[in-house]
Amino acid sequence: MVAASDSDISGSTAPAPDGRYGHVRSDDERADRKLKVAGGILGVLFLLMIGWFGYDYVSGTKISGEVIKFDVVSDSAVEVHLEVRKDADAKGYCTLRSQAEDGEEVGRADFRFDQNDGRIDKVVTLRTKARGTSAELLGCHSG
Repeated sequence: MVAASDSDISGSTAPAPDGRYGHVRSDDERADRKLKVAGGILGVLFLLMIGWFGYDYVSGTKISGEVIKFDVVSDSAVEVHLEVRKDADAKGYCTLRSQAEDGEEVGRADFRFDQNDGRIDKVVTLRTKARGTSAELLGCHSG
């Protein structure tokens, strides 16, 4: 036997009773859901902002350098032709060292580059305690 539906009897569809086909949300529950969604979106935006600041901090201002050539000018000095590339407004320094023929370090110095240029070619003199046979760029740093 087939049961008759409400529309068969009266000709119109009546709304289902509250709670019959699931839970009906109250106004407070709807507001709670909206707050959860808004909080989730704000949380994701906050994490993205923290990630951006972290990336910016780690990547920082890049300063790079390259030894083009060097000349041993005396037993106490080595002239180094250094090329530095950086942001125009960045300030920083590069560390150079010189070694003797036996590998002993005979000189080390930091050279500052605070000019407002993006590319700097400069010949610097590295003082040594004995005759240096090499010039090596150890690294460049901002700050």
